[in-house]
Amino acid sequence: MVQSGSTSFNPSPVAARNKLIRWYRRYGRHDLPWRRTADPYAVFVSELMLQQTTVATVIPYYKKFLKKFPNFRRLGMAPLEKVMELWSGLGYYARARHLHAAARTVIRDFGGVFPTAKDDVLALPGVGRYTAGAILSFAFNRPEAVLDGNVIRVLCRIYGIQEDPSRGVVRERLWTIAQKMVPQSGGREINSALMDFGATLCTRSDPSCVLCPLQVDCVALQEGRVEQLPESKPGKPLPERRTMMLVLHDLEGRVLLARRPASGVWSGMWSLPEVADHDAARDFVQRHADVDFELNTPLALIEHTFSHYRLHIAPLLWQAARASDRIADADQLRWQPLASLHEVGLPAPVKKLLAGLAG
Repeated sequence: MVQSGSTSFNPSPVAARNKLIRWYRRYGRHDLPWRRTADPYAVFVSELMLQQTTVATVIPYYKKFLKKFPNFRRLGMAPLEKVMELWSGLGYYARARHLHAAARTVIRDFGGVFPTAKDDVLALPGVGRYTAGAILSFAFNRPEAVLDGNVIRVLCRIYGIQEDPSRGVVRERLWTIAQKMVPQSGGREINSALMDFGATLCTRSDPSCVLCPLQVDCVALQEGRVEQLPESKPGKPLPERRTMMLVLHDLEGRVLLARRPASGVWSGMWSLPEVADHDAARDFVQRHADVDFELNTPLALIEHTFSHYRLHIAPLLWQAARASDRIADADQLRWQPLASLHEVGLPAPVKKLLAGLAG
C-alpha cells in the first residue's frame, strides 16, 4: 500500500484545481508559442520536442520546424533526412523519426487529419500515455490527465507521497489523482497550470512555498518535507565509452561522412567515420584515402553525455586527403562540402567539430 505522511487531512483535488487555475490565469506561461494554438499538429510537435528537453532549448527549434513543415502532409512527404537536418542539435533523435513516421500514419490512415479517438492516438509512433493525454487536452480540450516530471513533483508534495514515483503502484496512484483534478469541461487549463506550477514555483530545488496558493493544502509543507519529496532514486555513475572519429578533408574542401546504423545512437544520421582503435583507423584510411596514416593530427578530445552513458571522442584529422578517386558518394559514405554542412543533419558534437574545421 502506498503510504502518505501523518497529516490528518486529505487535500481535495477540486479545491487544489481551482486554486491552481486561478494561479495559472495570473502567472502562467501564456507566451509559450504552443500555448497560442489548438492545432493538433503544432501541439504534437511541441510535445515530442519537449520530451527530456528544456523549454528554452525547444522554442527556436519549434519555430523553425513549423515554418519548414507546417502540417502533417508537408512533414510526411519530406524525406527523413531533411527532418533530421532540422532536428540536428536537439538530441534524442528517435523523437524526430517517430514524428516523421506519425505524420505518414496520419496521412495514410486518417487523411491527414489528426485522430481524436484515444486508442488511435496511442497507436501513433512515439506516443505514450502522457503524450496522448497532452495532445487530447491541449488541442481538443478533452478531460484527459497528464503526468510529467513537474506534475509528479507537485502531486507528491500536495499529497505527501513519499515512495519512489517510478514504482508502478505509486505511478498509478498519481495518475488517478491527476485525473480527479481534471474537470469534465476539459483538461487544457488545469494541465497547463500543473505543468507551469511545477516548472516555475514548485521547483525541484528551492521551491517558492511562501508564494504558493496551496500552502494550507500541501501535506509536504505541513510536515516540513518539501525538499524531500518526491523521493529520488540514488544516482548511478554513468558508464564511460570511447571511440575515434576520422576527419578526412580533401583538396576540394570536402569532408568524408558516414551514415550511422539504422539503430542505436544517432541512428540513420550522417556523422564522421567511427572506429574502435588505431588499428581499425589505419585500415579505414588505407582503404579510402591516398594519405599516410601516420600524418594524422590528433584534435582536442570531445566529451558528450547521453542520458545513459558518457562518450569520449578522439578525432584524428588528415588535411588534403586525395580520396575523391577512391570512393564515390553512396548510401553509407559521402563527400560533403564544409561550406554546406547545414544541408545534412549532423550529431551536435560532430557539427561543432566540423564547424571549427570550416572556420
